[in-house]
Amino acid sequence: MLTLHTAPLLRTAPDAPATAGAAVVVRADRIIAVGPLAELTGTYAGARFRRWPGTLGPGLVHDGPLPPADTPRERVHTLLRLGVTAVLADHLTDPALRAAVERSDLLVLPVAVPPTLVAGRRADLAVHDADGTCLVTVVAGRIAHRRA
Repeated sequence: MLTLHTAPLLRTAPDAPATAGAAVVVRADRIIAVGPLAELTGTYAGARFRRWPGTLGPGLVHDGPLPPADTPRERVHTLLRLGVTAVLADHLTDPALRAAVERSDLLVLPVAVPPTLVAGRRADLAVHDADGTCLVTVVAGRIAHRRA
């Protein structure tokens, strides 16, 4: 199924300028297109439409120890609530924690790589409000966190 994600502002990379009137098209776990909303709406007319408030951008890479919580699953969910879609392998020495990360489909990276929204890449997105609160986290094309 095709999904078109849009928000008032879109960043294709953490340090890229935010642009208005843009969108990301996702099929399964991949980004199919990134571009002007009007163009993508016409090209992908049958896509499910997700309009989010805030700024849509790539998911975050967590480059430190995972936050403490009672269970590995809760530790992973804490990251999802922040917009994290990837963690560094160095911080996953506990087998139970690594298993929880893998079950959640978070990427495990050997080194920190700046995330980008580019056609062909995995659909790892996050939407943040003006105050930095994560509103939505999309991991491999599926909503893994949505603020109520």
